Amino acid sequence: MANVSVYNMEGKEVGTLELNDAVFGVDVNEHLVHMAVVSQLANKRQGTQKAKTRAEVSGGGRKPWKQKGTGHARQGSTRSPQWTGGGVVFAPTPRDYTIRLNKKERRLALKSALTSRVNENKFIVVDELKFDEIKTKKFQTVLNNLKVSKALVVVGDDSSNAVLSARNIASIKTAFVNTINVYDILKYNTVVATKTAVAAIEEVYA
Repeated sequence: MANVSVYNMEGKEVGTLELNDAVFGVDVNEHLVHMAVVSQLANKRQGTQKAKTRAEVSGGGRKPWKQKGTGHARQGSTRSPQWTGGGVVFAPTPRDYTIRLNKKERRLALKSALTSRVNENKFIVVDELKFDEIKTKKFQTVLNNLKVSKALVVVGDDSSNAVLSARNIASIKTAFVNTINVYDILKYNTVVATKTAVAAIEEVYA
């Protein structure tokens, strides 16, 4: 099992924590990690784009002029794509971009992402993140003490003040255990987690 240092809010090491290999020591499956990111980004797409084809544009039912003898090119409808107000060729239609992974694949992808952060020494555990008041400056001081800038901060349910204190820091994203995902773990340079959050992650995914 991997051991990581535990720091307090002043950035001082106060102990070590043994991580569960079932979550933080798995064989990293890069293909599943890639698929999880592709799936998450694809599932964000609304797919509501729509344009009308020549069959859907109103009007244009009558042939604008006779076939021959006018000097014009032959035309069958004023709603053909080459006409102003005509339909769109190969018009986009609403579609579903969803890419689905099964439960085992999603869990293994998440554990692979967490393991990669541990292996890269980019997983920091703090004993707690508790604030008596909502104060962005205090949260920034904690980040400076931990020497992190762009980070995903995973907290327990008892850290609401910490979440509110961090929301104005552009390079920081906070998440509860039930909202962490592969994309965010990879997007941010460092993962910072409280001891209660680590325990909850191991309880859910071990």
